[in-house]
Amino acid sequence: MKKIIGAAIGSCVHVAGLHHFLEIAESEGYESISFGPAVSVSRLLEIIRDEKPDIVAVSYRLTPESAARLFQELKSGLEREGITGYRMIFGGTPPVAAVADRYGLFERLFDGTGPPGAVREYLRGGTSGVSLAKHADTLLERISQKYPYPVIRHHFGRPTVEETLDGVEMIAEAGVLDVISLGPDQNAQEHFFHPDEMDHTQDGAGGVPVRTEADLEAIYNRSRCGNYPLVRCYAGTRDLIRWAEMSVRTIKNAWGAIPLCWYSIIDGRSQRTIEEAVRENQSVMKWYADRDLPVEVNESHQWSLREAHDSLAVAMAFLAAWNARRAGVKRYVSQYMFNNPPGTSPEMDIAKMLAKNEMIERLTGDNFSVIRQVRAGLAHFSPEPDFAKGQLAASAVISLALKPHIVHVVGYSEGDHAVLPEELIESCRIVHGTIHDIMKGMPDLTAGETVQERKKELISEAGMILKALHDAGAGRSEDPWSDPALIAEAVRSGLFDTPHFTANEYLSGKIATRLINGAWYAVDPLSGEKMTEEQRINKIPGPWQA
Repeated sequence: MKKIIGAAIGSCVHVAGLHHFLEIAESEGYESISFGPAVSVSRLLEIIRDEKPDIVAVSYRLTPESAARLFQELKSGLEREGITGYRMIFGGTPPVAAVADRYGLFERLFDGTGPPGAVREYLRGGTSGVSLAKHADTLLERISQKYPYPVIRHHFGRPTVEETLDGVEMIAEAGVLDVISLGPDQNAQEHFFHPDEMDHTQDGAGGVPVRTEADLEAIYNRSRCGNYPLVRCYAGTRDLIRWAEMSVRTIKNAWGAIPLCWYSIIDGRSQRTIEEAVRENQSVMKWYADRDLPVEVNESHQWSLREAHDSLAVAMAFLAAWNARRAGVKRYVSQYMFNNPPGTSPEMDIAKMLAKNEMIERLTGDNFSVIRQVRAGLAHFSPEPDFAKGQLAASAVISLALKPHIVHVVGYSEGDHAVLPEELIESCRIVHGTIHDIMKGMPDLTAGETVQERKKELISEAGMILKALHDAGAGRSEDPWSDPALIAEAVRSGLFDTPHFTANEYLSGKIATRLINGAWYAVDPLSGEKMTEEQRINKIPGPWQA
């Protein structure tokens, strides 16, 4: 077992930070000994000789001028007495740390301004003395290094490649996130491999206008600094296999994010029919699975974004995970978007996400595990920045109830404009501050009677939707839950439906939904009263009735 000793030197009596550091060291498997406040330099030299530690942690939080004299005395004493070969680190205020840096004594300086988790990451770095031990370059390694502290992800993409390059470098240097999720513009997502079909008046709309593989390679290369964040990219809304191949080749895509039904005639982001979209999306899931890369199926929240009722959102979350597992995915990134649809209460949000998670966890086994990812809903944020910052912190508190492996931060600016790098960094720091305090201990927000009752109700109601789909495919499909034709029929007929579908000739749009006591229900279009799934399904034409 490695040993760390710690002491506040000179006349400094401030040892709270030192003790906290040593507590972290013990939790990471070190033997730690605190020699407390006001330890003279001569006494520290005696301690080092006697204890023979692996690491010496020195603390000082008084004036920089007096610190300079102590550091010179320490350096001279070590040289005079031939004490060598010991790793030394320093903790103190930024002005004192700046002075400490000049003496060449310390392999690491901690002044409270570094990336969150830097202490723990340093302690896990063995003899390398670097943050983020060797800069883990896969999602699973990052999670392993940090959990229970979550991996931090944020999307980013400015209207020009040049602006995006500069922003990516600034973000990486700040060290506040683990995953940069690159957002290409819609022209790239739909027409990258068909540039003659692009409407160049829309260049930069919705993200960065990447037009060549060299653009993606340049973005990745500019991220190779700071804490060397992972990089990932949207799936594209057309030619998804080619997008997958290119993103893994150019940016080492950390994981694939693919819908089940969407990026089709449903949302107009491509001209794929629903059945074509499901088939292609399933093939991309398999492509990632064959390469043992994690996969996220960003399906469920697409329905909630269009005011689908909560039971359908839960059913689609399960259906997405089912299809991923059937495609051979072993590590499934399950995204839980809170605050969606707008108006959802925290209690009902937690209940809905618990229902999704419980149903998905039923699929786990030797060849299928779940990585929980939480995020705030985009439409949740006010355009007023200070108000939105409060919403960001509040959403983080609620979503941490799921004990996530990944927190997908959404910049507080998104209610007004696409995030700038400075705003992204600030947003991540707000969430880090929230996580820092929450991890000290919080009441269990999942345990309330109201939450648990709603969770059970949603599991039961979502089960009715899934049963209707399964029963309709009995005798005509090997697996109704992954049958593209049957899933397409369910969308067209209204088994899977939202009020936003009314103007789409390919869809149903006959459902009415309503926010009642913080939750979203299917309601009778005439009376506005809640409907059970059995009642709703029995009104839908097609093979869905029991």
